Amino acid sequence: QVRLVESGGGLVQPGGSRNLSCVVSGTSSAIPTMGWYRQAPRKERELAASITSLGVTNYADSVKGRFTISRDNTRSTVYLQMNSLKPEDTAFYYCNAHILGDEYWGQGIQVIVPS
Repeated sequence: QVRLVESGGGLVQPGGSRNLSCVVSGTSSAIPTMGWYRQAPRKERELAASITSLGVTNYADSVKGRFTISRDNTRSTVYLQMNSLKPEDTAFYYCNAHILGDEYWGQGIQVIVPS
């Protein structure tokens, strides 16, 4: 059974940094694409950043220059380094992975940046 487990969330002061991690377990298959989505209160879930197995990245305009996504294929782990955090970054952050044509999600982890 494939599982995605996020860690690293919490309360962060404006301008601060946070590093999210997501470990994928239960599969030995390659993971072509991994990503982080986020859902702010009363808003739809949106892509924050994604990364392919070759390291090609994609970012939402709202996080470009502040967030960095990376992955360790040997550990089936994807990271999201978040810098210069703003109150509008407050959201639940969800790890996402595409494996053998299926899509998997983590349970979500909350990041709160107070105004």
